Amino acid sequence: MSNLMPETSDDLGLIRNRVFDEIAIGDSATIERTLTREDIQLFAILSGDVNPQHVDPEFAASTRFHGVIAHGMWGGALISAVLGTRLPGPGTIYLGQTLRFRAPVRIGDTLRITVEVTAREPEHKRLTLACRCINQTAVTVIEGEADVIAPTERIVRPRATLPEVRLNVGAGATRLLEFVKPLTAIRMAVVHPCDEISLNAALDAHALGLIEPVLIAPLHRLQALADKLGRSLAGIQIEEAAHSHAAAAHAVDMADKGLVEAIMKGSLHTDEFLGPIVRSSHLRTKRRLTHCFLMQTPSYPRPFILTDAAVNIAPTLEEKADIVRNAIDLAHAVGVAEPRVAILAAVETINAKMPATLDAAALCKMADRGQISGGLLDGPLAFDNAVSIAAARIKGIVSPVAGQADVLVVPDLESGNLLAKQLEYLGDAESAGIVLGARLPIVLTSRADSLASRLASCALAVLLAHRYRLNPP
Repeated sequence: MSNLMPETSDDLGLIRNRVFDEIAIGDSATIERTLTREDIQLFAILSGDVNPQHVDPEFAASTRFHGVIAHGMWGGALISAVLGTRLPGPGTIYLGQTLRFRAPVRIGDTLRITVEVTAREPEHKRLTLACRCINQTAVTVIEGEADVIAPTERIVRPRATLPEVRLNVGAGATRLLEFVKPLTAIRMAVVHPCDEISLNAALDAHALGLIEPVLIAPLHRLQALADKLGRSLAGIQIEEAAHSHAAAAHAVDMADKGLVEAIMKGSLHTDEFLGPIVRSSHLRTKRRLTHCFLMQTPSYPRPFILTDAAVNIAPTLEEKADIVRNAIDLAHAVGVAEPRVAILAAVETINAKMPATLDAAALCKMADRGQISGGLLDGPLAFDNAVSIAAARIKGIVSPVAGQADVLVVPDLESGNLLAKQLEYLGDAESAGIVLGARLPIVLTSRADSLASRLASCALAVLLAHRYRLNPP
């Protein structure tokens, strides 16, 4: 029996076959593949098989399989890959294939796909091969038999470079705007919108029916900017303020009196904007002010919350508890009944020399004792284990949160800010940002935020403002 040997480094750039005369009964070849959510989605797109058992997590959870499973023919395609690239390899002609599906394949399962020659027919150069797909727990999930014509001429070719295929789940901002479309506009104080993107965002949010803006800024600067942009301020309420400090104070005064239901930052510094809010006994609640990004990226199957990457620099355990509570509240507001909350650290084990891991363990115990409620917590979890079921499984992590987190809680602002910007600029993430913990939603924008991000943030504020009318924080 002459099993195929693993490819050497010299073979990495080549694909080669084995001709009929070189193949003996008992020869075999194997590949391994770990199933990802993207595999299922791409197979559904290619085949048109959008059975909700494969692509709808909510529906799949209610079935006998209790979750999403792979299309059966995904495993069949992997058998074809072994035949076409390893044994016999390029030049093989597929004549027939039987398959028996023995067990479901779930996201994160690692399959070992093996074909083994069981019969040779020299006259027509035909081979029969037994085919098996076995998962990481040694369960046979697929088995069958292939009938092929083996090549008679040697083929050695450079490996083709496959195109990058990415699922475009974008349009997150559009979906958020559609989600709040049935809600009435809210009065929002827009503090010192004296640059192009801030003013455009306020006026566009007004045009979309999201807000009734109250622009608080020096009138002459607003009018000059509007003229420059060719925008009309007709019908827009403007409150005169001599400078940005005065604008922030006036916005808080209006909020204290119940004249506005939300506040949005314009072209002023964050500490200057938040200072009067923090000092207001009327706007403050028992909770810490914390910031949440609601994000959507093509490489993750659902929107998720990242917190706190903008307000709390080095939060204590008590402050992290409020960060978690506020994020859970936001998740509830956007329709996640029991959000999965991953408390991030550099590692997934508790290390006394790494305070983030100790805080994560303490937060989980607080949840166990009812001090934090409304979500499922787990931590410490490294980032890969929080968002990848495969990574979690490789490390032996069994958790309802690992690999499918709805909320990512970072150790501190520095790590959170780095992660948020990496997701945005390298991961094509769309985002909306909101500050929670006050008696009204606070839209905290960055100078680099896009118009789409600002509009999505306004939509979040609308959603929360309507929620606060019934359930004040």
